[in-house]
Amino acid sequence: MTVLLLEDEYPAAERLQRLLLQAAPDAQVLAVLDTVAGALAWLATHPAPGLIISDIQLADGLSLEIWEQAVVPSPVIFTTAFDAYAIRAFQAHSVAYLLKPVKLAELQAALAKLRQWELSVRSEEVSVDSAGTVGPAPNSLERMLDTMRPYKRRFLVRQGEQLLPLPVAEAAWFLSRNETVTLVATDGRRFVLDYTLEQLEGLLDPALFFRLNRQLIAQLPAVRRLHPHFGGKLLVELSPAPAEEVLVSREKAPALKAWLEG
Repeated sequence: MTVLLLEDEYPAAERLQRLLLQAAPDAQVLAVLDTVAGALAWLATHPAPGLIISDIQLADGLSLEIWEQAVVPSPVIFTTAFDAYAIRAFQAHSVAYLLKPVKLAELQAALAKLRQWELSVRSEEVSVDSAGTVGPAPNSLERMLDTMRPYKRRFLVRQGEQLLPLPVAEAAWFLSRNETVTLVATDGRRFVLDYTLEQLEGLLDPALFFRLNRQLIAQLPAVRRLHPHFGGKLLVELSPAPAEEVLVSREKAPALKAWLEG
């Protein structure tokens, strides 16, 4: 497996290479680069590596700019000391998002996911190009990576001067008002998040969360009852109860019922 390593701190790069060789003895590190500009130049003149392991913050900016400026087909494992950039990381071909200091077990799990993807792609539909070369269908990479991306497990919320990790299971619903999204916990606590509802839809497990309307996403246990409403709409009773009525449109009502039935 060929690997491109993007890291601007020499000790972190050395440690990551040691972990990588423990997790995957066959790994070949092609280059260690510390800037966005250097990575873009390298990728423009070399074949795509089998894997990119990239810190979010490089010496000249965010590594995420690489995927915003160029088409990079390689899967990526992102590493960082913060999780504020998780949404943009998932929009790249992200296999995993590991918080520093990276642990060997977490890196091994990420590489296992990558190997699972590789095996799945081989069994997926194939295509033949103009030269007669057989390979994965053009959409296989994107489709497989989409299925591998993990759902959000917790939020880092502010309580006074402190930041607290809040498990997603404790989120009853999310409300958008005046361009501000509030997470309402199962015990009634409220926290302002730096996400839009559209972003949350991509991060939350659709088996557990449902977008009831333009303003609100609810988790399954928070939905207590449905009441028929005018015009085929549904009035949703939530716990904790919001200050205003929660209505689901007639068009969306069948999807809500199907979701609740599982």
